[in-house]
Amino acid sequence: MAFDSGSVSFRLFYLQQSYDSGLIDAFAQHAAPPIASLNRDPLTGWVTGRHLFDREITEEKCLFGPYLHAQLMRAEKKVPASLLRAHLLMEEDVELRAREAEFLPRAVKAEVKQRVTESLLPGMPPTLSSIPVVVDFRNDLLLAGALSDKQIDTLSPVFKETAGTLPILLTPETAAIRRKQVNANDLEPVSFSPDLSLDPPTESTLGMDFLTWLWFAWEKEGGVYHLPDGREFGIMLEGPVTFFREGQGAHEAVLRKGTPLNSREAGTALLCGKKLKRAKVVIAHSDEVFSATLDADFAFRALKLPKGEQAEPAGKFEERMLFIETFWTAWLSLYDRFLDLRTDPKQWPKTLDAMRQWISEFSSLVR
Repeated sequence: MAFDSGSVSFRLFYLQQSYDSGLIDAFAQHAAPPIASLNRDPLTGWVTGRHLFDREITEEKCLFGPYLHAQLMRAEKKVPASLLRAHLLMEEDVELRAREAEFLPRAVKAEVKQRVTESLLPGMPPTLSSIPVVVDFRNDLLLAGALSDKQIDTLSPVFKETAGTLPILLTPETAAIRRKQVNANDLEPVSFSPDLSLDPPTESTLGMDFLTWLWFAWEKEGGVYHLPDGREFGIMLEGPVTFFREGQGAHEAVLRKGTPLNSREAGTALLCGKKLKRAKVVIAHSDEVFSATLDADFAFRALKLPKGEQAEPAGKFEERMLFIETFWTAWLSLYDRFLDLRTDPKQWPKTLDAMRQWISEFSSLVR
């Protein structure tokens, strides 16, 4: 999903140095080659945010105030699986008749597949994919539509080659170090279940701890908080939700439809030591309403933004980026609140007891 229209899915990356509009020259130097030059080897490079054939990376097309908007495009030729299979079966029949055999050795099948693939590839149209990115010069952040590990592994080295530094994925662990100088490995793993016979997780689950605490805090405190600049915002959680706990039995539970956060299944999941791994988060600021599905690893999925007032493309893009900033700023301010509590030797044990009591009461009410 692109950044200039509709809902937005993205990850945040810390930049290891500050950039300015001069970065556009580096992107232009690493622009994607012409599609016409595509052969058997894939092509990768930058194009503008307008469309995947626009290789002319200029300030006019890619710079919008303090933002650089582009896409990492990949073009390759692929043979559709059904077409490849049909040709393979045909060629294998020819080989069987030529050899007067009932079956083909594995090595022969591999050779046939390679030969068929190479003969079909030149006639295949290009398959295009992209990862939209925004370099936020003001906050020294990279926003990228790279949600999977594969996409992140594709984007990171290309950005380093372009900009000279490797972007650092913002996760609960990296954010804790950057924002509060907290090393997640120094925190003792905890179980929120009132069943004290359950062992805590063997590794840090900081993101799930935060998401589960946020559910508890919303229920107990009413969900009204403040941005760092003093602006008030409200928050609530909705389904569908995903619970997770490493160990015996079902590791993951997904609850959909109805009111999953008030369901018997949710209470049972908490009682069994599972933690919230994914939920829909709604944030309201003034008359602006935002909603997105948040993962415990801080992936923002399908973020819906308020309707803006700008009509001109450049103004509209900047307005959308400010909306996105309001959302992630609110999210990280809540995370700061959690980290302060999590590292407070006096307040955290009290919070832990309160959460266990809440889970005990919740699970008994929904039975």
